[in-house]
Amino acid sequence: MTKNENEHDSRKVVVEVGDVYKSYFLGHEEVPILKGINFKIHSGEFVSIVGPSGSGKSTLMNLLGCLDRPSKGLIAINGQDINQLNDNELARLRGMEIGFIFQQFNLVPRLTAYENIMLPTYASKKESIDYPQKAKELLKMVGLEDRMKHKPSELSGGQSQRVAIARALINDPAILLADEPTGNLDSKTSAEVMDYFRELNKNGSTIIMITHNNELAVQTDRVITIRDGRITLDVPSSEFVQHMKNEQLAVMEQLAVHETGSS
Repeated sequence: MTKNENEHDSRKVVVEVGDVYKSYFLGHEEVPILKGINFKIHSGEFVSIVGPSGSGKSTLMNLLGCLDRPSKGLIAINGQDINQLNDNELARLRGMEIGFIFQQFNLVPRLTAYENIMLPTYASKKESIDYPQKAKELLKMVGLEDRMKHKPSELSGGQSQRVAIARALINDPAILLADEPTGNLDSKTSAEVMDYFRELNKNGSTIIMITHNNELAVQTDRVITIRDGRITLDVPSSEFVQHMKNEQLAVMEQLAVHETGSS
């Protein structure tokens, strides 16, 4: 057993995905999207789920975020099987245990930065949290304490995403689920957002990032790749880097063979 595996065994499983299938129906035709997905994510991991458009990663994100249910198989968040919960219980689990960070930020235009951060608390609250104080602390953490009363139209893209990160943290969720979190940002601001994620992870946050960007994926600890509804790779990021190099070498060799044959 490797050192990594030993570390995982000593940490709590916060996400368990067991033999998951998901299909949708177009009229009477069943369209399979996910086809036997299996993995576990432990507390404190920073994991990226990578795949091209149409791979099934968005469907998987919806299941992990308790926005949908699997057609077959197990999705468990903090030990709770989402198929065993009614809609109200599922909504409460989603509100208390999952912090969402979206590509489009999804801030409410008429609310201030502070009010946007407080928004999730109107639906779900933990008695142990002093929310007004927590919101101010989160604004300070993301470097926006002087922008507390600013509305989204008065913030840059990077500042808006930092407000979204703070909002995702307001309920002390078990999981941060980030969907293409740098997709609308320039390279400099993207790097800053990734720095925030690494700092959060260093302080114990469990982060799952959905992306099509391999350059972002290698900055996480573990990479799960998905294609045509199936997992094709589940490795530490260092192995993913080597995998990408091997793929590039294979492409170059194929091109060299093609050019030799054409000459």
